[in-house]
Amino acid sequence: MANVRRRRQDRRPVEASSLKSKIITWEPSEEFIKNNHVINTPVQTMYIMGDLGPYGKLGQREYENVLCTIKVDGNGVITVKPDFTGTKGAYRIEVDGEKREVWEYTIENASAHVQPEEEEREQRVFRELYGRHRDYLNGLVGSDFEMPLPGTLRLFVNGEIVSAQGYEYDNLYVHFFLELPDQWSSSPFQQLSGVTQTCATKAVGWDNVAYFCYPFTVEMFYTQEDEDSLPQWPVLYFEVLSLDFWQRYRVEGYGSLVLPTSPGVHMLTIPTWRPVGLGPVAEMRRFFIGGSPELEDLTYIRIPSTFKGKRLSRFGFRTETTGSVTFRLCCLQQSRAFLENSALRQRMQSVLDRLGGFSQQSSVYNVLEAFQRARRRMQEARESLPQDLISTSASALPQPLEP
Repeated sequence: MANVRRRRQDRRPVEASSLKSKIITWEPSEEFIKNNHVINTPVQTMYIMGDLGPYGKLGQREYENVLCTIKVDGNGVITVKPDFTGTKGAYRIEVDGEKREVWEYTIENASAHVQPEEEEREQRVFRELYGRHRDYLNGLVGSDFEMPLPGTLRLFVNGEIVSAQGYEYDNLYVHFFLELPDQWSSSPFQQLSGVTQTCATKAVGWDNVAYFCYPFTVEMFYTQEDEDSLPQWPVLYFEVLSLDFWQRYRVEGYGSLVLPTSPGVHMLTIPTWRPVGLGPVAEMRRFFIGGSPELEDLTYIRIPSTFKGKRLSRFGFRTETTGSVTFRLCCLQQSRAFLENSALRQRMQSVLDRLGGFSQQSSVYNVLEAFQRARRRMQEARESLPQDLISTSASALPQPLEP
């Protein structure tokens, strides 16, 4: 934005007369109009005229009137104006002259009806024409569907940053980028980062909401090297910033989002946090002169990719919970493993589990949660039993699983 402002200051003023001459052509020629119009479909026009002059003055041009205009364009579309007379009644033309005369006329379609044989022949010609056009389009597209390489998963994400809500200041914008773990790749021209527009907030209920509706598209490839290894899924890092009247920015929150491992439409609301300094001086500086503590590396929102140790300590790092950001993600997955037939469904499921990332882990978690819920229900039932039956039902209680 600073560079844009500097460029605007360096521009030379443009005189109004030269600006008008460049933008507006006051006397365009017919050739200029024909060449500069976007839609330039050739049209043939025919006029049906009526000589409405008094007796003795027939054939004079001033008494000629246009009764109907028929246009035929290059696509074979016929336009009749005014339309054929229907139930509305006749058309009227008032002629001013020696006597004020009112003429009424009707327009009817007097063409002979098409014979059934000719109509069938015309329909057959149209079907052949449409069939040739369909074959031509199929030849342009081809019959081979574009497939990824064997052992490769293509992940296509149509995303949208929908809104940000619950932040302290107005005029918010979001900076985001996508980190690809090992064995993931993308095309050289794929953009993995972006910045939304600056958006003012509006009061919705108890929160101030900024609606961005900012779309982005990402296409990634995962290449499987080890059949027993589970891949790390790409992570979307983002930070929410606010802009004040003096074009100074403040960090409003940091957050991260692991892309969904299952295809489909996902609405996700991610809470954010921001670092805070010690004492009131940092908040006063943030309010009066802008600026706030911020991360030099956004990957420290989660476990950074450069971290090689066993324990990551954030002791003494003070943070504050702020608002949240809502994402809409439409995920598509493509792999040759999806083409397995129903006889190899079990084997295909194992391949998809390996490509799907966290599906195996999530299934284990679901089993453990179901076991814990069943155990709690049995404990509640045990407490409601009489005391003399507790000893007999104690052996039926399941024991906790070993880690």
